[in-house]
Amino acid sequence: MKKLILTTIAMALLISCNGPVKKKIEYPVTKKGDVVDTYFGTKVPDPYRWLEDDKSEETAAWVKEQNKVTFGYLEAIPYREEIKNRLEKMWNYEKYTAPVKEGDYTYFSRNNGLQNQFVVYRQKGNGETEIFLDPNTFSADGTTSLGEMEFSDDGSKVAWSISEGGSDWRKVIVMNAATKEIISDTLTDIKFSGLSWQGNEGFYYSSYDKPTGSELSAMTDHHKLYFHKLGTTQTDDKVVFGSDIVRRYVGGYVTEDGRYLVVTASISTTGNELYIKDLTKPGNDFTVVVNNFDNDHFIIDNEGTKLFIVTNLNAPNKRIVTVDAAKPGIENWTDFIPETENVLDPAAGSGYFFAHYMIDAISKVKQFDKNGVMVREIALPGVGTASGFGAKKNDKEVYFSFTNYITPPTIYKLDPKTGNSEVYKKPVVAFNGDDYESVQEFYNSKDGTLIPIIITYRKGTQLNGKNPTILYGYGGFNVSQTPGFSIPSALWLEMGGIYAVANIRGGGEYGEKWHMAGTKMNKQNVFDDFIAAGEYLIEKKYTSSDFLAIRGGSNGGLLVGAVMTQRPDLMKVALPAVGVMDMLRYHTFTAGAGWAYDYGTSEESKEMFEYIYKYSPVQNVKEGTKYPATLVTTGDHDDRVVPAHSFKFAAQLQDKQAGSNPVLIRIETKAGHGAGTPVSKTIEQYADIYGFTLYNMGIKKLKNQRLN
Repeated sequence: MKKLILTTIAMALLISCNGPVKKKIEYPVTKKGDVVDTYFGTKVPDPYRWLEDDKSEETAAWVKEQNKVTFGYLEAIPYREEIKNRLEKMWNYEKYTAPVKEGDYTYFSRNNGLQNQFVVYRQKGNGETEIFLDPNTFSADGTTSLGEMEFSDDGSKVAWSISEGGSDWRKVIVMNAATKEIISDTLTDIKFSGLSWQGNEGFYYSSYDKPTGSELSAMTDHHKLYFHKLGTTQTDDKVVFGSDIVRRYVGGYVTEDGRYLVVTASISTTGNELYIKDLTKPGNDFTVVVNNFDNDHFIIDNEGTKLFIVTNLNAPNKRIVTVDAAKPGIENWTDFIPETENVLDPAAGSGYFFAHYMIDAISKVKQFDKNGVMVREIALPGVGTASGFGAKKNDKEVYFSFTNYITPPTIYKLDPKTGNSEVYKKPVVAFNGDDYESVQEFYNSKDGTLIPIIITYRKGTQLNGKNPTILYGYGGFNVSQTPGFSIPSALWLEMGGIYAVANIRGGGEYGEKWHMAGTKMNKQNVFDDFIAAGEYLIEKKYTSSDFLAIRGGSNGGLLVGAVMTQRPDLMKVALPAVGVMDMLRYHTFTAGAGWAYDYGTSEESKEMFEYIYKYSPVQNVKEGTKYPATLVTTGDHDDRVVPAHSFKFAAQLQDKQAGSNPVLIRIETKAGHGAGTPVSKTIEQYADIYGFTLYNMGIKKLKNQRLN
């Protein structure tokens, strides 16, 4: 039998010490306005304010001209197509989600390899598998994606949301699951919402009053929970929560037994009030469980009137408490799974609780019964990230997935009574993880805080300071960066690159204290941690400033923008994606006002203004500074971190760049913040990002080799 021959992109990168041949880039002329804002007596010019109107013809023309220059540059990179072709080959493998039982059917999602969107399948008993819902048919170009999908109690009806062009504004469609017939008018203008059925009668959803005109200048604090009863129109939907109480984010869900409606309400992205309503008692009002915004809480399960609540109140690493629904106040809470020194992220399934702990960003899972007695520690297949474990109470098996930076996500089926697990679906990927290794190391930040970093590379890599390296970070909103496989990062490794992820402050790797250490007037800690990560990689000869790229998206885009303006000498390439770049005005945009818990605002005090002003990327681009080669990426339909942030930052950089490094902005059309982006667009984007990165590190061509 002949050996399988795989043509891959280079293990070895041919590097020219003189760097790529660069010609002067003629950037589009970006007009300057005379807008000046005054904050506590300090005047701050905002010459590109006009770019905040992403609906104007003038901004659309600017976008077109910027893309013309950007893609003209990218298309000239000699190995751009080679990278794209290899990405397509690596991406072309079957991907599955864990199955769920709804009514008489078992449902799962599958992607045959390069489909833009996952297809939903179902199977009745041991019968044939059939396509239930194919989001690839929603639009010709694959830019309409499936969001939430929830079934009624008996599985006879289903509601699902769609996003068009990457927008956070969704539509909801209701269907008879058995016949696949649409049974309700399409609901529109729904944002930041789950879907939760009450029996088979209808479902709860959340939304705002949709702003008119430019979404950049319009905003609202008033999120409301609605109930849609089947057979009625959306205009008849009743406000269940929020008619007389103003909250920025409101969510509602029904407990599995159908007894309680649970509502979470918050004024920011962190901390929420908690309410319950007993649905078995018509006319019953909401009962307050928690009425402050200082901590996070949600009800994970219930046994009759006994509620199981996950909270970080008096437990920064989280705990589970129990309380009777008749008297649910915090004074009556009893520890069920107490707080430990490690962060807890639990799930409930098959009548058990699965306590997922993070230990230095690595997973450990323990199983508990309904009495809070530990049954066992779940045996995981290695060091990495486990997720899942959620299931209905009567399900006889529980599914979880396991992954790390060199292991594609594998789904396991667990018998919760015995603790035995077996592989359910293991992907076959054109990438041999055995050739690579991930090591976790620790380094000191500027103030001496010990920060973990996971560094992944090909075995045998020489630490000579010449390895192209991507340093990735996020550092905000209690979001943890745990090991996970992706085709783009696998390709980067295959090309001979090093991929490093720093678990900087602001995230949730070590609980709420770690998160708070990177918020508001501690935000500089996040940037210092990331800068120290770059210095550590250079000190240990993993790379050097000539071969270091920094990358992050959303809050991570802010991270990249702040670090590249504070330490432009540290890296050769900067890759900020959909970043929050204008920190003085972010809270005036549609979604941004809810982020004040992490950031503070420029208007709340003179001290906060001065602190933010010192690091806000848009205001800290300095004349005469040599900035790294920069590729800003955003989407024209991003209504979460609106593209004006990236527009204004790119305009400032192009105007003030003193060096010869290019400053480009790649604006994806019919795309949003990232979720639901078609595979085809994702592949094109990474081919451009990697091509730009390597080319500006002086790599003139890639050398193909064969693996026997």
